Amino acid sequence: MKQVAPWFSAVSLSLMMFSLPAQAAAEEKTDAELITRLREEALQHSQVQDHFSVLTDEIGARLTGSPGLKRAADWAQTRLRSWGLEKVHTESFAPFGVSWEFEHARVRLLSPFAQDIVAIPKAWTPGTNGPVQAKVVVAKLSSEEDLSKWQGKLAGMVVMVDEPLAMKPHLSADARRLENRDLEELTKVDPDALPRRDLAAALKQFLFQKKLVAFLNNEKVLATLHVSRGDDGTIFVQGGGSYKKGEAQPPTALVLSSESYNRIYRLAAKKQAVEITLDVKVRSGEESPDYAVNVLADIPGSDKKDEIVMLGAHLDSWHGATGATDNAAGVAVMMEAVRLLREAGFKPRRTIRLALWGGEEQGLLGSRAWVQQWVAARPESSDASQKDLPSYLRSGSAGPLQLKSLHGKISAYFNLDNGGGRIRGIYAENNVAVKPVFESWLAPFADLGANTVTLRRTGSTDHVSFDAVGVPGFQFIQDPLDYMSRTHHSNMDVYDKVPKADMVQASLVVASFIAHAANRSDLLPRKPMPKEKKENKENNTETSAASARP
Repeated sequence: MKQVAPWFSAVSLSLMMFSLPAQAAAEEKTDAELITRLREEALQHSQVQDHFSVLTDEIGARLTGSPGLKRAADWAQTRLRSWGLEKVHTESFAPFGVSWEFEHARVRLLSPFAQDIVAIPKAWTPGTNGPVQAKVVVAKLSSEEDLSKWQGKLAGMVVMVDEPLAMKPHLSADARRLENRDLEELTKVDPDALPRRDLAAALKQFLFQKKLVAFLNNEKVLATLHVSRGDDGTIFVQGGGSYKKGEAQPPTALVLSSESYNRIYRLAAKKQAVEITLDVKVRSGEESPDYAVNVLADIPGSDKKDEIVMLGAHLDSWHGATGATDNAAGVAVMMEAVRLLREAGFKPRRTIRLALWGGEEQGLLGSRAWVQQWVAARPESSDASQKDLPSYLRSGSAGPLQLKSLHGKISAYFNLDNGGGRIRGIYAENNVAVKPVFESWLAPFADLGANTVTLRRTGSTDHVSFDAVGVPGFQFIQDPLDYMSRTHHSNMDVYDKVPKADMVQASLVVASFIAHAANRSDLLPRKPMPKEKKENKENNTETSAASARP
């Protein structure tokens, strides 16, 4: 055997390694004829805006556990059946808890002058049982020392518990699109990109909130007022009470715009006599398995029909608006993607399964329940102290992963849930082998702005439920627009905030990805199975993918 100079061997090996992704991408075939048909249908005959309009303007808010989610699930099933999809059905992840729907909140400042105030209650907090009038007081209640200080002084009061929001002028646009430098930066993997959750601090805060609820009820506080993190009248609001049956609920909790909150706070802090009237009406208490559901539908495959390619988005929303960017846009895009495939006459080898999840906003409940039933699950913890905690606060492993019937059958799950912006690429979730495959699939859409594959991981979407058990799960990169600055979980999350062209482009890219995943020779490459989750005894912190936002 001829000897090779060491420097030549090293250089050759390096060149080979750098050429592997390009070579793999070249070998990954794309169906140009199919893509042409998909482009024609999507760009000339899209129906995505119609799906989106029904979800937002006609059905409206879709809080998990409410009739709104059932209305959306019923409509989605009807539409999917009309396109010829099969096995269209719902699967409940009940018991979820009590239902809750917001009917109205009428808040009026009486003194030192009269003015109507816009406010939205936190989900699962009670109404006022008719109009009530009360004085407003500022009371910091962030520690047990604070509770002792205010004991016996707040009965019948409306309490402002937050510090006012510091207002700053808008010197840059609320909405933005990703520029080339942003996309280039995304391709650089940062080991610290995902936050570290301090379990000890989070647990301490969780336990204190329980004490705070008991304090507010014992003191007979009438209501609490909270400041929105936004400005210009934007109210960001989520949950405030518990949806678990039998758990103690706090008094009525209302979120005000920062401008209104700050003004009332300044008056109350000056010891001026501030009085308001409240009339908050909610409907709550009903429990139904139909209010906590996932919607599933199939395009059956042929020779590889036992294998599955999945796509999905979450159907539920918060209650402050109509859940447009979070996540009616994602639902409309994924539904349109399967319609495009049907209209293009696509014949998949693998079964294509659409999933519209419920319970995402409460911690990926719908997708996690489905994965646990059909894909993989860990046994329930026998530690009573752990079982009583929400999943994000549990430390350590409950036991080894138990694989279910679909674990080895799902090629991949593709998700869309980062607002209404167009697709710019995809997060490959540290799956090196899949990166050149995705680069090949994106190449036909470079003219539409989708051309970036990053090995970075991202969190806070339903793909995490799959990735956590060793099944490839992916979230697309999207233009942020004004998602985090204006619409995410706010009263501005409405139809008008989503450009039609962005949804048209996204549905086209998704449809092509699903088609190519369904018809490639092999399942998509997988990462090694996840290691058992272990508690970090030194600082009690862990990485939480479900808590990250890109």
